[in-house]
Amino acid sequence: MSNDLPQKQQSEEVDLGQLFKLIGKGFTSVFSYIGSFFKKLFLAFVWLVFFIKRHALKLAISGVVGVILGTVLEKTSEPVYKSYITVKQNYETGENLYNTIGYYNDLLKQGDITAIENVLGVKYEEAMSILYFEMEPVISENQRLQEFDAYLQTLDTSIARTVEYKTFLKNSEDYHHQYQQITIKAKERNNFKTVFRKIIDNINSNVYFKREQEKDLKELRDQASAISESLIKSDTLLAVYQKAIVTSAENKNDFESKITITSDNGKISSTKEFELYNKHLELKQELSEIEREIADKAHIIEITSSKQDSGTIDDKKELFGKKVSPKLFYGIILTGLTFLTLLIFRFVKFLERYKHKV
Repeated sequence: MSNDLPQKQQSEEVDLGQLFKLIGKGFTSVFSYIGSFFKKLFLAFVWLVFFIKRHALKLAISGVVGVILGTVLEKTSEPVYKSYITVKQNYETGENLYNTIGYYNDLLKQGDITAIENVLGVKYEEAMSILYFEMEPVISENQRLQEFDAYLQTLDTSIARTVEYKTFLKNSEDYHHQYQQITIKAKERNNFKTVFRKIIDNINSNVYFKREQEKDLKELRDQASAISESLIKSDTLLAVYQKAIVTSAENKNDFESKITITSDNGKISSTKEFELYNKHLELKQELSEIEREIADKAHIIEITSSKQDSGTIDDKKELFGKKVSPKLFYGIILTGLTFLTLLIFRFVKFLERYKHKV
């Protein structure tokens, strides 16, 4: 027995030693891989720097040619005029509005100018000048974050933890946002106020939305009427309080500025004038909010900003989601194409080293 214990302890020590050696080798291998990766990444960066340096003149020439080309096209191309409005949706009209704009664009692609003339109520020459329609939501990143936070509040806590902001943005539709911008681009500077008004009228005359509007307005007016009646009763009760207080002051009795009111179940409750006055203010505030909502619901969709009715020149190009001048646009595009072409040639030249192995 005494001889077996040392052998067992020695065996455990050997096993632990081998385990630590394996762990050490594993860490060494991981750090070696990471170091090798960053080394190759640095070498690739160095190669790219020298590649650009070697072809800097070609890239610079292509950039200058692009700027010149952009300048020439800017001077010689027919101008494109842009006019836009911002609308506020008081009902869920977004999908209908986007589909309507898509329908107009389809008519323009098909060259059906007569149909455009009829549905928009414009002259043939004005319809001919329209190039296309655009529509996009008017919303800031901060507002998107607020919407995301409001959406999370509607979910169960366990589910809310699994929802990411990127997933929320991916699944949210642009037409759900209340404020939208409608843009018209055309070849001629025309007064597109009639076109914008026709688009809005087409939505406002929609049978479904008009029916929903009538139901909402009736409900809101009934609520306003009920609150108005409550305010009249509240005014009467306040007058009773004030009269009681004046009488109490004149008689100099022990009246404590309160009145007892018997409820339907026979219980006695005490309501002070200050509490009644606060309730009166709350009713007035609620009535004011309802009247504001009635004013909003009076229009299914309405124009909130209508500028540039005759249009302004739109000479900007979109690059990586940003609007830039034609000179900068073509300069960057030609420089990028030149760089990509040189890179492809260099790659093909590299592959030629292995063609004898194929």
